[in-house]
Amino acid sequence: MAEKPEDLNLPMAVVTRITKEALPEGCAISKEARTALSKAASVFVLYATSCANTVAQKSKRKTLTAPDVFTAMEEMEFETFLEPLKDSLEAFRSEQNEVKERKAAKKREKEATEKASQEEEKEEEMGDEEEKEGAEKEDDDKEDKEDKEGDTEITTETPAEVHMIE
Repeated sequence: MAEKPEDLNLPMAVVTRITKEALPEGCAISKEARTALSKAASVFVLYATSCANTVAQKSKRKTLTAPDVFTAMEEMEFETFLEPLKDSLEAFRSEQNEVKERKAAKKREKEATEKASQEEEKEEEMGDEEEKEGAEKEDDDKEDKEDKEGDTEITTETPAEVHMIE
C-alpha cells in the first residue's frame, strides 16, 4: 500500500500527455488544472478498483478480471464508458497477440536459418570427408602401384626366359 496519499497520484507526465491528446490544438492547460485532473483520475481509479474488488469478492476470487471492472463501471453508473472500454481492451489484446505472433514468427525464422546453416555445415563436412577419402584412395592407389613396382623382381634364370615374381 502507499505510504502517503501523494503516492497514489498518476504521474504528471502521463496526465499531461492524455490531456494534450484530448484537448483541441492550441488549447493550453494550467499546472493547477493538470494537478486537479491527476488527483481526480487517481480517485476514479481507486474507486473503480474498490468496486471491481467487491465484485471479485462476491464471486469468492482474489484476482480482479476485466468483467469485474465492467460490472463495477455499471454499478458506478458509468455505462456510457463500457463500449469504449471494451473496444480499448479488444484493441490491446489484438496488439498483444500481434506482438506474440511476430515474436513466434521471428523465432521460427531464426530456427529455420540455424537448421539450414547446420545442414550446410554437414554437407560441407560430408564433402570434405569425401574429398579426404578420395585423396586417401588416390594415395593408397599410388602406394599400391609403387609397391607393385618395387616388389616386382626380374630375374633371368635363363637368357631366354624372364620371370615375374610378385
